[in-house]
Order: sequence, then C-alpha cells, then structure tokens
Amino acid sequence: MKWTDVNEIAIALTELHADIDPRTVRFTDLARWVQELEGFDDDPTHCGEKVLEAIQMAWIDEAD
Repeated sequence: MKWTDVNEIAIALTELHADIDPRTVRFTDLARWVQELEGFDDDPTHCGEKVLEAIQMAWIDEAD
C-alpha cells in the first residue's frame, strides 16, 4: 500500500478505528496511523498535507 492508495487506506482506517470520528484526527496522528497499517510500504517523506487531506476526506466518506 502506498500513500496514493487513498481509498484502500480509508477502508483500513475505518475498520481499525471505527470508534473515531475522522473529522477530529490530527494530521500527525493520521500520518502515523497510515504508516502503521499492515501492508503499508511507502516512504514516510512522500506524504504531504494534500495527501493527508485526501485520505481524511475518503475516510470521512467511508465512515458515513
């Protein structure tokens, strides 16, 4: 899984953190949680605010 796998990441986060409202997650926590996902294998420095925003929006859509 790479940073660009936004929908796959959102699904995994929804499953692992079902009790958390994605609207309240700080980007620092989000970046860490993504890097901790099983199967995630990408360079941590290849992530920026736009990528995290896209992941968060996909997670919000998935959670709704």
